[in-house]
Amino acid sequence: MARRAGSADLPLHNGRVPAWLGRRMSRLGALITEAIVHHYGRDEYLRRLAHPFWFQSFGAVMGMDWHSSGITTSVIGALKHGLGPLSGELGIHVCGGRGSHSRQTPQELVAIGERIGFDGTTLAKASRLVAKVDSAAVQDGFDLYLHGFIVADDGKWVVVQQGMNGDTRTARRYHWLSEGLKSFVEAPHAAIDGKNQGEIVNLTDGRAAASRENQVKMLGDLGPDRIIREVAALEGRTARSPLPQKRLRPDEPLLPNLIMPSHHDVRPENVIMRRLHGAIASAAESGARDFSDLLLVPGVGARTIRSLALVAEVVHGAPCRFADPARFSLAHGGKDRHPYPVPTKVFDKTIDVMKSAIVKAKLGNEERLDAIRRLDEQTRRYESVAAGPALPDFIAEERRRSHHYGGRSVFGWEPPPDHERVSTGRKDPHQEISAGPRLESDSDRQGISPTR
Repeated sequence: MARRAGSADLPLHNGRVPAWLGRRMSRLGALITEAIVHHYGRDEYLRRLAHPFWFQSFGAVMGMDWHSSGITTSVIGALKHGLGPLSGELGIHVCGGRGSHSRQTPQELVAIGERIGFDGTTLAKASRLVAKVDSAAVQDGFDLYLHGFIVADDGKWVVVQQGMNGDTRTARRYHWLSEGLKSFVEAPHAAIDGKNQGEIVNLTDGRAAASRENQVKMLGDLGPDRIIREVAALEGRTARSPLPQKRLRPDEPLLPNLIMPSHHDVRPENVIMRRLHGAIASAAESGARDFSDLLLVPGVGARTIRSLALVAEVVHGAPCRFADPARFSLAHGGKDRHPYPVPTKVFDKTIDVMKSAIVKAKLGNEERLDAIRRLDEQTRRYESVAAGPALPDFIAEERRRSHHYGGRSVFGWEPPPDHERVSTGRKDPHQEISAGPRLESDSDRQGISPTR
């Protein structure tokens, strides 16, 4: 039986993923996927996508707003674009998306099934059932607006879909995993992201089996018209004299509950600092000695190694490592300048190293990919002994260097520090670039950009 993995609150954010970030997210997301499949196989990759903590960290390490509901939309969009050309090689296909893209999921599954050889019609039915369960059988106040269906060549799949509650300005993300799924109507979720916001009618709960059976029986005995009259009469009586409500006592253990705060800035309470210090120490103190193969990529230094340490953790980390998704935003910042602008030069070097490692591994040389794995192992060893700066100081220093790292956000390029502008007397070319008109890209037109 599929298990429920936890819950989280995601603040609703408006906005778009700029094309310059969308392209990088697609490339890095595809490379991380390739690394996971290479080391652990497709089944494990699907399990990762079904884990809400890992999914949030995955989006954060790619420069998306670390706490936002937009991570769901942007990650699904990035994977759809990035994995499309690799679907034949990896045997992984991403369908659906936000809004109108979600409604194309059944047709996409049928088309892929005809091409690959699995039963796309059955999977299309599964897609519709999953959407129906979370929109009708789980009545929790969230209206679905995103449906992503990721399927492997062997027919195994994971669904990540999301609903919004306009009154509370929050989103809830639902994770489904086909592995072990025996019923669409009894405890089917791998995870549901979103904290309790009042009474929930959950007809998929195992304790609601009698209710489901009675509803079907009532429909057969009374018919729809009689049911409507009875409900109307009951609602009238309830308005005058409310009936006592009987609550089911939960009999399942407490599950991890990820609550993403509404504040944009990354604060010390959002980060497990010993883990961050481990990554800093691993990059600064021993990167050059122990990971010389990684440093052979031109332009790679301690700052890129630090980002690679966080990427390596996303590839190799156990589930318990993702309790603080905000920490992974410290790899490549965020598009809204939180925790700091996206260091595009560092981001590009991270992509270069990962791409080089994957290409070499495909040719039988796994030294560079193994070095990334060892980087993750070494980072964990350093955690127990490493000391480092306080988080505000760390972020302030990163912001101070942002211009040199190619810092960029939705507000434009980061200018050089004041003293550099005074000493050179020159305009910053990054500012000149950011002053130009916004050009529509292919990713904008194809639906990767909306972040809500």
